[in-house]
Amino acid sequence: MILSNISVPLLGLVDTAILGHLPSPVYLSAVALGASLLSIVFWAMGFLRMGTTSLAARAQGQHRAQKQPDEHAMASLLVRSGVLALALGLLLVMFRTPLINTALTWMEPSASTEALARSYSHIRLLSAPFVLTTMVILGWFIGRQNTRVPLLVMVATNLVNVILDMVFIWGLKLNSDGAALATVCADTLGFVLAAGCALRASPSLIRRFTRYLSCNLDDYRELLSINRHLFIRTLCLLLTFAFFTAQGAQMGDDILAANAIIFQLLMLTSYSLDGIAHASEALAGDAVGAQNPQRLEAIVVTTGFWSVLIAMAMSLSFSLGQTLIIPVFTDIAAVAQILSEFYHWVIVLPLACVWAFWLDGIFIGTGRTKTMQNAMLGCCVLVFFPVWWATQALHNNGLWIAFTLFNVARGVSLGWCTIQFLSHNRNRLSHN
Repeated sequence: MILSNISVPLLGLVDTAILGHLPSPVYLSAVALGASLLSIVFWAMGFLRMGTTSLAARAQGQHRAQKQPDEHAMASLLVRSGVLALALGLLLVMFRTPLINTALTWMEPSASTEALARSYSHIRLLSAPFVLTTMVILGWFIGRQNTRVPLLVMVATNLVNVILDMVFIWGLKLNSDGAALATVCADTLGFVLAAGCALRASPSLIRRFTRYLSCNLDDYRELLSINRHLFIRTLCLLLTFAFFTAQGAQMGDDILAANAIIFQLLMLTSYSLDGIAHASEALAGDAVGAQNPQRLEAIVVTTGFWSVLIAMAMSLSFSLGQTLIIPVFTDIAAVAQILSEFYHWVIVLPLACVWAFWLDGIFIGTGRTKTMQNAMLGCCVLVFFPVWWATQALHNNGLWIAFTLFNVARGVSLGWCTIQFLSHNRNRLSHN
């Protein structure tokens, strides 16, 4: 999972590095703005992947404990989640123009950046049905503890994206539009690979598709409930990201570009840690489904240890590699100078965010998505926006302080809830 996840931010890093070496920062700023918008859209739909993983993992644990594997239940979950993802993806394609126009109006970028960001986003959203359906398929495989398929799909997708980036941006001189077109082509390939792997894993999918689909609302009730909580939680997170980007955009293209590079490095950390988080989802869900509290506690401790270790290694690497990292991403003097000024946040963020990234996986796997939703709402309303308001005089540093404390608060709140949950499980076992 770490290998497959880390390929995603590496792709973003390649995009950033290629665009960061074009003559003007406006292309990098446009992609930063467009990618932020697309992150809101696709990450807001991340509940499709997380919900599918949670339900598949708990079903896997339950069937394994009963020694009665139920492939039909697994296949029906995939079909229903996949149809939901496909429908949402088609809606995004249909309404992409008003969605993009509204978002860019709110973000208030410069005129040149806005035009390029609009074109980039229009192209990127064409792949929405493929992206969302692939999310579901990969979530289904993760829940089944099959992580080879996500590795294959993600690495292949991102390698194609990198190659096409070079062709479209450098070869055909399409600049930011080329980055968007490359991603659409790669996303389409990823869907084809993922769908092929799903059909191979469950040959009955086509033959019994109508039966698995079902029109009974009760068959969708748990799927819709868990997805609702995850949607609200993810939407709060990504609206925070969008607000951050919008505030940076108002400070100028150079600061927006520098913040984009810092976020790409944070994404590298995030996706590395999400490798552990996704394993936590599958293993914790399996333990809950099998009603094994001792195994759940062991999973929490072990995944926490490895998450913190990886975060420390990332912070150390960023600290030691500063003089090498900055020139890789940009040779625009103004952007490089601003990046150097705010580089300390690159070092701090892995250690500040690790707790929330790790515990998200535990909560998704155990199905405690309502607690995740409430914790995210509380941290967003009570921490991020008040801290941002109080630190506006610090400008960009104030933004990063608010974002860092927001993630620390997420980790603290989820940590307290985890202790309560494990204690409750332990007491229930002793009572039984």
